Amino acid sequence: MTNEELFQEAKKARLRAYTPYSHFQVGAALLTKEGKVYHGCNIENAAYGPTNCAERTAFFKAVYEGEREFDRIAIAGAPEGQEPEEMCAPCGVCRQVMMEFCQPDSFRIILSDGKGSVADFALRELLPYGFGPANLGK
Repeated sequence: MTNEELFQEAKKARLRAYTPYSHFQVGAALLTKEGKVYHGCNIENAAYGPTNCAERTAFFKAVYEGEREFDRIAIAGAPEGQEPEEMCAPCGVCRQVMMEFCQPDSFRIILSDGKGSVADFALRELLPYGFGPANLGK
């Protein structure tokens, strides 16, 4: 699957977002090493703290299904009713979840502005001194 195809999957996922407060919809498409795609969207909550990001939704779905090896994730975000026009990077909490399940030098994070500009980062680039299982000797 190409990065563009994965970004299109993220755009589809954002249409399922539950965003009655921010009205900012985010979708994620997580690709496993075996080629399976898991989708996620942001799900808001009136108490704000329990809100879950699209990236974590995708990871948690995949982990629940038994997946543990991931290749890359594409993320698309924009205000409700609009197409993505700016790159939408993962928050710090989502980067930490990625660190738990992914190899920081090989796992890729794909961002696009929806107009042809694409950024492709290794997790280590977005979380340079991340703490993960390797820090615990695992």
